[in-house]
Amino acid sequence: MTTTYTFDVFSSLDGFGSVSGGDWGGYWGKQGPELLARRLALYEQPQRMVFGAETLRQFIGFRSDPDMVAEMDAWGLRMIELPATVISSTLTPPIDWPDVTVETGDGVDVVRRLKEESDVPLRSHGSLSLNRELLNAGLVDFVQVTIFPVLTGRNGDAPVFAGADDFDLELVAQHTLDARTVELTYRPTLH
Repeated sequence: MTTTYTFDVFSSLDGFGSVSGGDWGGYWGKQGPELLARRLALYEQPQRMVFGAETLRQFIGFRSDPDMVAEMDAWGLRMIELPATVISSTLTPPIDWPDVTVETGDGVDVVRRLKEESDVPLRSHGSLSLNRELLNAGLVDFVQVTIFPVLTGRNGDAPVFAGADDFDLELVAQHTLDARTVELTYRPTLH
């Protein structure tokens, strides 16, 4: 049995995954109740998270800051509770993350094996370089991009799809949240 793999990412309209300046704040300041409810619904489903080392380090940093935890949304807290695999040659157990397995080696090989062995869907939030590599290898079943209504050309950081091959995208789901944020789910096919 092969399970599905979803690359779940936040993006500005101009394709950046984060900002490196300015006063944007989390969600580029555009979160609303529908967005937060939708995120929680996505993460309430049984699934296994897959992270690259840098993304997990960032999440551990958030989790270790009591002020950040106090402000964390319910879906973020739920993501922490889900079983996770981190693909890393630099992280070694013990890691301050509940139910995490560290896998060394090539990310493509690890995810290919996880897709064969897992009895639940796989999902990755962020981990841009890992997910571009998996996308190029044909292992990503769904690209789920939540587009926030901002242009971050001056402060935009981490271009989401820089370095990805060319893909045709089949739209399989769409949601407009809080009348401003759009979640689009695509099935990618190498062009």
